[in-house]
Amino acid sequence: MTRTIVITGASDGIGAAAARQLHEAGERVVVVGRDPRKTDAVADSLGVDRFVADYAELDQVRTLAAGLLERYPRIDVLANNAGGIFGERRVTADGNELTFQVNHLGGFLLTNLLRDRLIESAATVIQTSSLAAQRFSRFDIDDLQAQRRYSASSAYGNGKLANILFTKELHRRHGDAGLSAVAFHPGAIASSFASTSRGAWRWMYTNPIATRLLTSTEVGGSRLTWLALGKPGVDFAPGEYYAENKRARTHRIAADPLIAKRLWDASAALTGITEAGVAEADKAEAGTPEAEADR
Repeated sequence: MTRTIVITGASDGIGAAAARQLHEAGERVVVVGRDPRKTDAVADSLGVDRFVADYAELDQVRTLAAGLLERYPRIDVLANNAGGIFGERRVTADGNELTFQVNHLGGFLLTNLLRDRLIESAATVIQTSSLAAQRFSRFDIDDLQAQRRYSASSAYGNGKLANILFTKELHRRHGDAGLSAVAFHPGAIASSFASTSRGAWRWMYTNPIATRLLTSTEVGGSRLTWLALGKPGVDFAPGEYYAENKRARTHRIAADPLIAKRLWDASAALTGITEAGVAEADKAEAGTPEAEADR
């Protein structure tokens, strides 16, 4: 049976590579990207559906979710791959630190808006995390917005650690209902993901000499593809973190269930998600003519 696989951050890098690989494997791929031109280029080259959403605005995530629910009666895999590293601290129109919102809150919101459909489909939710969760994070559950201490590197590391904590809590809450969650490190990828950053990060990902040491997007994408094609409980263990297609160690905080629960609760409050589902205001908005026109 052909499955429906939604990949965010698929207009470039490992998301685009995985979209090509999964399409070639015969799956129905849905490409989601921030840049309309790049997203169209990838989708047109494969002849697949596409959606545009910028995670710097949570309303765009809500519109994306409404469009996906309207179009696809099944969603077998959701790959939360959108993310990035940025420069100075910025606050979005939603009132959140940009790195935290783009790397964690956007995927958290999308997953929860699609939650019932994902459970009905016995879906796998894949989080693109990073070794940065272990190497660069300075995670403080009481300072998720990095108001007391900020650097581009630590904010990115914190966001990637949040991806793993979200994976573990998603598995704890909904694994018994048939929803599988897994996180992975794709490698240090030769892509444009750090193009909006500065300093060492930008140099590493744009300098022609440094990029020779990086992993190709095809290899990084294949690690997402491996999980998307894999069978939970057979090929990978739900609720775990992987690197090079093997279970891997990460930051010790990732093993703390109380921190994972606190992060979930804080994220739910910031995005308007309730345990029963979508907040009533979001439900109403998803059905308005304005929301329909934005799709």
